[in-house]
Amino acid sequence: MPVLPTDTCPVSAIPAAAPQDALAHFERLLSFETDCWDVHAALSRPHPDFVLLDVRSLESFAAGHVDGAVNLPHGRINERNLAEYPADTLFVVYCDGPHCNGADRAAVRLARLGRRVKKMIGGIEGWKDEGFGLTAGF
Repeated sequence: MPVLPTDTCPVSAIPAAAPQDALAHFERLLSFETDCWDVHAALSRPHPDFVLLDVRSLESFAAGHVDGAVNLPHGRINERNLAEYPADTLFVVYCDGPHCNGADRAAVRLARLGRRVKKMIGGIEGWKDEGFGLTAGF
């Protein structure tokens, strides 16, 4: 870690981006991800406008998953397994949490297949941290 002069604040030592640059950055970031709170709020509506994919193993899904999620492990994401979904379907993917890259792997597979995708940051651990319940079984 670089040593800063004692009168330099580590937060502002590198100037903040211009507001228009910050706006572009954060809007772009939000086009790739959503959070547990927003997913929970959307799932409480009558017709969510996305499919929530739990991309963990079948065993992990059975042990506890977000109610309304569809289990499709990231390694099984292919055109055949997505055939029932219209081409413009938005998928929101999640895995175990920040220590797991299964959601990223799923997002790559979906994007390679020309599918729209966002990642639910925090995964199942973030969901539980927010105090939201899980459903066991299938």
